[in-house]
Amino acid sequence: MRVMAQMAMVMNLDKCIGCHTCSVTCKQAWTNRSGVEYVWFNNVETRPGQGYPRRYEDQETWKGGWTLNRRGRLTLKGGGRIKKLFSIFSNPKLPSIQDYYEPWTYDYETLTNAPLQEHTPVARPKSLLTGEDMKISWSANWDDNLGGSPDHGDKDVLLKGIADKVKFEFEQTFMFYLPRICEHCLNPSCAASCPSGAIYKREEDGIVLVDQDRCRGWRMCVSGCPYKKVYFNHRTGKAEKCTFCFPRIEVGIPTVCSETCVGRLRYIGLMLYDADRVLEAASVADDHDLYEAQRRVFLDPNDPAVIAAAEKAGIARDWIEAAQRSPVYALINKYKVALPLHPEYRTMPMVWYIPPLSPVVDVVRDTGYDAEDRGNLFAAIEALRIPVDYLAQLFTAGDPGPVDAVLRKLAAMRSYMRDINLGRDTDETIPAAVGMSGEQIYDMYRLLALAKYDERYVIPPAHAEQAHSLEELATECSLDYDGGPGMGGSGPFGEMSGAPTPIAVENFHMLRERQTSGALTDPADKSARVNLLNWDGKGRPEGLFPPRRTDDAGGDPDGEVEPKP
Repeated sequence: MRVMAQMAMVMNLDKCIGCHTCSVTCKQAWTNRSGVEYVWFNNVETRPGQGYPRRYEDQETWKGGWTLNRRGRLTLKGGGRIKKLFSIFSNPKLPSIQDYYEPWTYDYETLTNAPLQEHTPVARPKSLLTGEDMKISWSANWDDNLGGSPDHGDKDVLLKGIADKVKFEFEQTFMFYLPRICEHCLNPSCAASCPSGAIYKREEDGIVLVDQDRCRGWRMCVSGCPYKKVYFNHRTGKAEKCTFCFPRIEVGIPTVCSETCVGRLRYIGLMLYDADRVLEAASVADDHDLYEAQRRVFLDPNDPAVIAAAEKAGIARDWIEAAQRSPVYALINKYKVALPLHPEYRTMPMVWYIPPLSPVVDVVRDTGYDAEDRGNLFAAIEALRIPVDYLAQLFTAGDPGPVDAVLRKLAAMRSYMRDINLGRDTDETIPAAVGMSGEQIYDMYRLLALAKYDERYVIPPAHAEQAHSLEELATECSLDYDGGPGMGGSGPFGEMSGAPTPIAVENFHMLRERQTSGALTDPADKSARVNLLNWDGKGRPEGLFPPRRTDDAGGDPDGEVEPKP
């Protein structure tokens, strides 16, 4: 048993309202700069829908992820080294800008500077790629305007297997929102596809990153990722991807998308897993067994044998304790209500989802029956086989059994907790019907409905002894100015990264204190504080040094004020 630690996330889809706040804040933090205008590390898709990029789940076209060869061994779906060598200068399996979308802005200058006239001036959409006027027809977060439409629903890749069931009932089913980030997989196919070895998985916490110095822009990683969450920066000629906000994670605060989530649907925690079992789990013959196979890779952090092996592997004690309090472990392995996204890709994804129950409840309520009664809810789940089949295509490689079990647990939780909230005697047969106790139902309810900040995000900070191994990752931080990482300028072969540039990241310890303290937002000593956010070590931030003396005053040669005796 080789114990390793992995940061992971669970999203409760019952709570997502499709507001795209996570997408916007991630965009502002990581991809709000030249070369990545079309890139969204976090995007929110409406299901059923095509997704971003369009039809990215069609692996017969894009050849992403892993597959089993004739001998039952795990191989890249896009081919091995020889096949990549023949196509290294012209990779044919890449989405075009039309598959993503052509990014745009608006001609605000005309809108604000137009002279007085009879008609209201218009801010026309302008392409961020060509600068020309354009007609907006698609975007990364566009499907919420199309979801449920018969004109576009048939383009959903997952409907291919159940098209006959959905054809006449598509509008009568439901739609839900699916936020997506990089899966930070245990068995990442993007890393295996990279010819230059630029994509790597951090040993400390399992976060998958791109070494900008080693990246040569072959874009095999874009093809190899079945979730299409690796992007190509057309300005720098480098690959980029979601970094799981590692500078924040290292000091124990959640990712930007989690921090700003309106619905509080994201949970972040540490998982301990047996690295020696990953290959075996990813190589099981039947796709329907992949979900359970990955769950068996995760280790019980309360098991004395696991604790001893983790300590022997160098995992700090506070990290083990964090794994024991992890909401992600509770949702995946204790309550078994979280499911992986497309386990059939065999990458062992580490961003899991709780499937939505609300559409089922809405159907019961609309019929005039009690939507919280367990008999009505269980019957509705049994009857609505179409959405269960669709959810199974997303989360269990088409096996409806685990999805049905999760929906029944969520339905049981609603019915059981209603009796408690109304002051009635509880019916213990409700949790028993889904293989749980009343205490477990209540604990799951507290985690899903009432969890506080420090219960949703259990993130152990990095240790000082890890600083040297983590410092090289500073060049992963994306900044919004020319000359930043990967912005070294032009050369004979186009844009290049150039020499490493000293950069600065926000003082996240200060940020954590500000976010978790109970002080007012405008403290009394604000004027006396020194703002070092994003200071690159150059210049003189206001308040850092004493003020210079006037010309008629003496002082040391560099103009600093001499201390008074």
